[in-house]
Amino acid sequence: MRFAAFVLVIAGTAALAAQTPAPFLPPLDRVLPERAETIYRAIAPRVETRAAMDVVTAIAPLWRLAGNPAFDRSLELVEARLRAAGIATRYDTISSTSQGWEMRDAALRLDGPAGEIVLSMAQDRVPLAINSFPTPPGGLTARLIDVGSGTAPAHYEGRDVAGAVVLADGPFGNVWNLAVKVRGAAGVISTQIAGYTQPTTTPGVLQWGAIPYAAERPTFGFKATPRAARRLRERLAAGPASVHVTADTAFHRRPVRTLVAEFPGTRLPDERVVLVAHVQEPGANDNASGTGTLMAAALALQAAFADGTLPPPARTLTLIWGDEIRASDAWIAADAARLSRVVAMMSLDMTGEDTTKTGGTFLIEKGPDPTAFWPRPTDPHSEWGASEVDRALLKGTFLNDLHLAVALRRARDTGWVVRTNPYEGGSDHTSFIKAGVPALLNWHFTDRYYHTNLDTLEKVAPATMGHVATVVATTAGFLASAGAGDVAPLRGLVATARDARLASERALAAPPEILDAWTRWYAEAIASAARLAGAP
Repeated sequence: MRFAAFVLVIAGTAALAAQTPAPFLPPLDRVLPERAETIYRAIAPRVETRAAMDVVTAIAPLWRLAGNPAFDRSLELVEARLRAAGIATRYDTISSTSQGWEMRDAALRLDGPAGEIVLSMAQDRVPLAINSFPTPPGGLTARLIDVGSGTAPAHYEGRDVAGAVVLADGPFGNVWNLAVKVRGAAGVISTQIAGYTQPTTTPGVLQWGAIPYAAERPTFGFKATPRAARRLRERLAAGPASVHVTADTAFHRRPVRTLVAEFPGTRLPDERVVLVAHVQEPGANDNASGTGTLMAAALALQAAFADGTLPPPARTLTLIWGDEIRASDAWIAADAARLSRVVAMMSLDMTGEDTTKTGGTFLIEKGPDPTAFWPRPTDPHSEWGASEVDRALLKGTFLNDLHLAVALRRARDTGWVVRTNPYEGGSDHTSFIKAGVPALLNWHFTDRYYHTNLDTLEKVAPATMGHVATVVATTAGFLASAGAGDVAPLRGLVATARDARLASERALAAPPEILDAWTRWYAEAIASAARLAGAP
């Protein structure tokens, strides 16, 4: 998710925090509709954090890429658990445009096959770049050439890199193009790493990445930890050096599967509430935790429906596990009529953080509201940062405040810390928002281990997955069951949020255009509650 560089500024944070207004969190849990409160009380004791953690434990060590065996095994594990609970499932397929890359083993040694191991799969989990081809049996030995940044032709002047392994500080794409495609290098090692990973205090961290797929040029790439980069350059300082590379990889070119589970609606089966968690990526929090959390939400709903604590939903609940964004795009494109009857969508991504270890606070990334266009000190963006948002997406919806109310209800019981951030985009909710469906994201940020080899099992908190599963299942259950009698209470909740927002903006001396934008947005949000009046 959101695979791009960003900067986390640490210096001066405490001083800045002292000057920043408190987060905008009105006490919406106190005006939660009665049906939502009933569903919350039914769901909370039925969420199986152990089941969620079992999934994370099984799939977190796997390099899951769409179409590869680890991705498919992960889907099958979730499918088996759902089916055992009596939940109907199926597989949809996507014609693959990816390579289904699989890393089986990899190592990079200094000075020959018996040399010192600097990087390896056993030691560093994911050092080999996606789309790396296998080396010949026994590996290959090649000269090691340091080209500094490696992102401009001038960095290669006077250096013969043909057949060599190039060491560079730049990103894979630029370095591979200049070193391999243009100058015939055998492979590349990138030392690039973002500051948020705190590399000076975590010398064993690396950010996984990819090189371009090029069947006509079967090469490889490694990402180096700070420790490995330092060791390689120490060796070069002593004189000419070589590295020995072994890479055992495979490509699986086949349709990509998407796992879909559904609770059929009893009275409005063509209307839907959609929940999505992506399965690919090699992390425990990103996104084995989202995968397990969504499963736990499904099991809790099934348990409440099966024992009669909750009646079956009026609308269909559709749960999707697949390849991030691509699975959502395919589901959206498959049936325009089905899409037009989706009431709301929620994405689960990085939902299991142990925040004492990762630093990532739980966030509800709201669907586009005025904070996406006018930064407010009470509603800070995440460190991921603001993105350019189409003004046409600024449509009022009850979803943001309803889901926040449920999350604050959970926080009241448990002390869980809940925050929101303006819409930024980048995960499955983006696809649905662009398609006109109210949607939001459940996630954590900033996680110092995001997209690194150190996003591992011990940084996942079962209790956090339990909180998110409870909240997502409660909101989804309410939306799937709400009818005409729930419209007025929901409108009352949204009106409470509106009044608190306008009071906050006036306290911040907001200009008229911002006050007007919020007034219009909330008028639409209150009106949108009528969407739920179809169920008796």
